[in-house]
Amino acid sequence: MFDFLFYREESPLIFTQAIFWGFFGVAMLCYQFIYKNISVRNVYLMGISMYFYYLTGGYFFTLLIFSTLVDYYIGKWIFASDNETKRKLLVTASVVINLGVLGYFKYAYFFVDSINSLFDTHFTVTNYLAVWTNALATTTFDINSIILPVGISFYTFQTISYSVDIYRRQVHPVRNIWDFAFYVSFFPQLVAGPIVRASDFVPQIYQPYKVSEVEYGKAIYLIVCGLFKKIFISDYISINFVDRVFASPLNYSGFENLMGVYGYAIQIYCDFSGYTDIAIGLSLLMGFRLNINFNSPYKAQNITDFWRRWHISLSSWLRDYLYISLGGNRKGKFRTYLNLLITMLLGGLWHGAHIRFIIWGALHGLALAVHKAYMEAFPQQTTSLGGKILNGVITFHFVCFCWIFFRAADMQIVGNILSQIGTNFGFEYIDLNVIEYYKIFIVIMIGFVVHLLPSDYKNQLSDTFVKLPDLTKAIMIVGIMLLLYQVKTSELQPFIYFQF
Repeated sequence: MFDFLFYREESPLIFTQAIFWGFFGVAMLCYQFIYKNISVRNVYLMGISMYFYYLTGGYFFTLLIFSTLVDYYIGKWIFASDNETKRKLLVTASVVINLGVLGYFKYAYFFVDSINSLFDTHFTVTNYLAVWTNALATTTFDINSIILPVGISFYTFQTISYSVDIYRRQVHPVRNIWDFAFYVSFFPQLVAGPIVRASDFVPQIYQPYKVSEVEYGKAIYLIVCGLFKKIFISDYISINFVDRVFASPLNYSGFENLMGVYGYAIQIYCDFSGYTDIAIGLSLLMGFRLNINFNSPYKAQNITDFWRRWHISLSSWLRDYLYISLGGNRKGKFRTYLNLLITMLLGGLWHGAHIRFIIWGALHGLALAVHKAYMEAFPQQTTSLGGKILNGVITFHFVCFCWIFFRAADMQIVGNILSQIGTNFGFEYIDLNVIEYYKIFIVIMIGFVVHLLPSDYKNQLSDTFVKLPDLTKAIMIVGIMLLLYQVKTSELQPFIYFQF
């Protein structure tokens, strides 16, 4: 009867489930009675966030607690010490411990398989967290398989940045372990970002709740837009077309494969930006402001511009904590280009231990290096409207080409897709394909049209929604929810970045 109160592996708690909105409604109802007391508020939201992570990731919430304890005390010790050697050892320990845990859960199979292939050994992978949990809690988790804990890549980067920023003397430590646990576990952005810097979030922990009527309206608008992106566009395209094409590209013409690639481009954008829209909206309702994570990335004029617009919290994290740490652009042109390549290679590896992600990262790294070299050789240019459109089209198609490696299950699928597009395009069947998939293509087109709308127009839509009477807003929201219910698949569709 009360199964919904416990983690269910077949139905983890995510934003697109009705039960989540029940969870959030109850959480906000209780929030009304305690939000004025900052200390109680922070502990309450920390508890709610930990419980949310338990409902989403099961027993892996113990890893979140472990990371919280490690970096809270390391940060505290770094700040208290004036011994530079000790400070370096502590920040190194933070990086090694966090990346060690992340690497174990994310790359154990990759390393064990590589060793077995190279040395003809027969090592197997053991899930030691499951072993310890079974011993302590008399559970029966499978110890012979390792499942990637949801959100581990995001909160690991978040806790590392906290320790590094304290080491660089850019932030002060939080006041107590509960506040740090709140910062690390804040549930709207916990499992798929954006990655929140301590310098942006920690000061808000100690500020009283304040949300204006305009901000409240914008929060609702963001949540509705995020659900629309995820359910109406991303999930619909995925289930009805993209997944099928990428599963067996040889069963489809080159044109269908190309449309599958275009479809995936808007699918992953709507999926990921939809999540962050919801996360930012939920956070704002509770009085906390998160930075934007996407800024119309397919409007980019070049690959550098793309990475200023796509997954901004990750790209800026890689820049500040990896690229700059490698030397950035301070050690000559060759090292600058090499640092860009290494940064994006590791950014690709962050997404998964597979050659596909390494190639994806390498392509973006090479493109960034080439663009930087080009801009240094030709620093002053004026581009006509036609030139800007051409630049945008070229950048978009390069990004789409890279998405093939990102989405395909293996390199054979990549080869099949490129082969179909290059040698079996099927021009004579395009009209029939359009007739057959017209609903899918219309949804894809809606996604791109909305994405490419001028920013001023999007802001006007948001402002117009905020100014509407409450009854009108309620009617609109109910109408949109009914529409989403009609198109929502019965099969659970987790957010794409849950797997990273």
